[in-house]
Amino acid sequence: MPATKDRALDAAVELLGAEGVRALSHGRVDARAGLPAGSTSNWFRTRRALLAGVVDRMAEAERADFDPSGLPEVTDADGLVDGLCAMTELQTGRFATRTRARYALFLELAPDTELGAPLRRQRQEFERWTEHLVAAAGLPEPAAASRALMALCDGLMLHRLTVDPELAVRPVIERAVHALSTAAQPG
Repeated sequence: MPATKDRALDAAVELLGAEGVRALSHGRVDARAGLPAGSTSNWFRTRRALLAGVVDRMAEAERADFDPSGLPEVTDADGLVDGLCAMTELQTGRFATRTRARYALFLELAPDTELGAPLRRQRQEFERWTEHLVAAAGLPEPAAASRALMALCDGLMLHRLTVDPELAVRPVIERAVHALSTAAQPG
């Protein structure tokens, strides 16, 4: 069984993903985690400290779930399409609650330079990783292409989480990767 602190953080992520940032309180986290009242506040004295703990916990889980060393190597555009589709489907399927929680935190913490910084750092790690995959697939202008593909996947995830959970992402991602792969090489 996970430690009390981990149970509290996992419950906080679930709460954020299910009910949003406004629902986050120490008492509600204790109840969701099945912990005695006051347990979460023993680890995180303030709501701000709890939010910081949640951000760190989510980043840790995402790095473990999407560890590049355990993923197939991308060597062409088809492999890139497969990888982006798999990631989008995981983020809106198995990890949907965490994805909703991340979006809620991004919206809530965007103006907060201190608490928003870890979220932005995590995003930058994924941007670097995506740029590496895009370059390995042979797409021209990997930095611009990776930003475009990440924005597209964010939009697809948001759409699947809010409007159409069954949206087929492959045709959209294939079209985008194809268009980016046939873009004129820089002169």
